[in-house]
Order: sequence, then structure tokens, then C-alpha cells
Amino acid sequence: MSFAPGPLNALIDVTGLSVGHAGDAALKSGVTAIIADRPATAAVSVLGGAPGTRETDLLEPHNTVEQVDAIVLSGGSAFGLDAAGGVQSWLRETGRGFEVGPHRVPIVPSAILFDLINGGDKDWGRHPPYRELGFSAAQAASADARVGSIGAGLGALTAGLKGGLGTASARFGPWTVAAIVAVNAMGSATIGDTRHFWAAPFEQGAEFGGLGWPAGRLEPGLPVKFRQQAASGLTNTTIGLVATDAPLTKAQAKRLAIAGQDGLARALWPAHSPFDGDTVFALATGAVMNAPEISDFIDLCAAASAVMARAVARGVHSATPASGDLMPCWSALA
Repeated sequence: MSFAPGPLNALIDVTGLSVGHAGDAALKSGVTAIIADRPATAAVSVLGGAPGTRETDLLEPHNTVEQVDAIVLSGGSAFGLDAAGGVQSWLRETGRGFEVGPHRVPIVPSAILFDLINGGDKDWGRHPPYRELGFSAAQAASADARVGSIGAGLGALTAGLKGGLGTASARFGPWTVAAIVAVNAMGSATIGDTRHFWAAPFEQGAEFGGLGWPAGRLEPGLPVKFRQQAASGLTNTTIGLVATDAPLTKAQAKRLAIAGQDGLARALWPAHSPFDGDTVFALATGAVMNAPEISDFIDLCAAASAVMARAVARGVHSATPASGDLMPCWSALA
């Protein structure tokens, strides 16, 4: 089955979604808001050992609320959970939200990554800036397909390289599947000490360098790097979202989120460690009315894994250098 990229090779290829970013270069941290034009069916999978999340319990298939207004990815560790409040404020001002009598309550699940120790100035005073960054990210939401050192990926790090924000998409039959991810992993997106990406088998064109696999026997080499990073206090998390325009049930969206986690495991070594908070949301906008048959849904899940793996590699590949960086960018490798 061929999963060719959509027109922009980005999350916004899924009809019904827009993306906004906000960040602070001195802080080396930021926020990415994914806004649904209309409430979208949602689910989540949390496989990291150190997650930081908001409103994820309601996304379980057995719970009542089935649709959400937005998903937020933020830096800032637990302080970054404030970002969802800023997005919620923007949505409320625009008349969005779950109707409860005369009130509307925007439903905004979120996840955070740890970027406090990344060379940025975190001396923000009494209140962290993430609520305002969240509002700004929602306000900026548009057909934004940018990747690299932006939004929630602004201050991201991996084992040995800067991380970043990545996105990718694929077309399958009448549907589009796409991913967006902030890569701040304990592990590495590249193989050993090479420039080659673990996600190489899924690459479309030369979207992250076109290098393929390295020659000879693969030497992951990551256990040493992994222990060095753990000892340094640079903790982690990769957070992201897979989305489709297919009409899915909440249970199917849960399965799509799990497939997105498989993409993380294809693109990062190791993934889902005790010090990662790996969290993947799923959204189904239902903009394409054709409901997938079970065989089609299997392929949709495969596509979700592939686009997530590609998005991880694109985020690391596209990171750009900045003053005070603790890690080099992929582009600086020989």
C-alpha cells in the first residue's frame, strides 16, 4: 500500500484542522495549538513513564465526552499545562465549547514536555508565561506547515541532538492521515553516531535528508548515550498527535493513537522509557463521510505509524541553531 504525502506534507492536510505556534526565544520554550474547526472525535495513548497531561481521562472510550475543540502541545514541564487554559480562553471568546446549560466549556486536552534545563532563561517571576503563549498560539492558528525549532519544539532536545517540531501526512484512498510531534526524547532519532534516521524506511523523497540506512551492520549505540543523558538531568518526553478526516468512533480513535505510538518506536531508540512521557493524541474530523471498512482501518493505522515516524525525523532534521544551545543540530553533523 502506497502512502504518498498530502499537498503540504503536514497536519493541516487533514480537512478541519489548523495549527498555531507561539514561543519565546530567550525562554527556549513554546506552545503548539491544534484547533478543530468543529468538535472532533478524540482519544489518547500514554506510554511514557513520566507523562504530564491534562484532560486525558475524559478521552478514554468508556467516558462520556467524545469530541474536543483543540489539543495543546507545550514545553515547560508541569508549568506548561497552563497553556491549555490560554487556548481555552481563546476558544471561549470565539463562542466554542461543550454546551452545559447557558455555558460553553471548551474541551482542550494537552500534554507537556520537559525543556526546563535546555539553556533558556526560566526566571519568569511569579507566574509562568504558558497561559499567554497558549492564547497566542490559538490566536495564530492557520494553515501552518512549518517544522523545526518552533512552537512546542522550540527548546526540544534528544540524545545528542536538538529536537524540534515535525509534521507529515499521507493520502490513502479518500482519506488523509497526518501527524504532528514535538520531539524531546530521551532516545535518539538517528542511528548510533551516524546522520541516518531510524525512520529511513518510511521517508518520502528526501524529506529528512534522503540518506536511507547506513552501510554495514546497524549499531544502535544508544544505551551509553541514554545513561549519559539520564545522569545529566536532561529529562524528556515526545508528545504528538495523529489525525484523519475519516469518521471514526472514539474506540477507533484510541486505536489510531496507539498506532501513532508505534511510529515513535520506529523513529526513536529507545522509546517509552521511564523518563519519557510519550503521549500521542488522535483526532478524527469526519470531513470525509466515507467510513473505513475494517481492512481500510488497518491501513489507516499503518499510515498513522508511518506519518508519525516521518514527523519525528522531520522535526529533528529541521532544527535550527540558536544562542545558548546545549546540543548541536542535525545539520551540523559531518
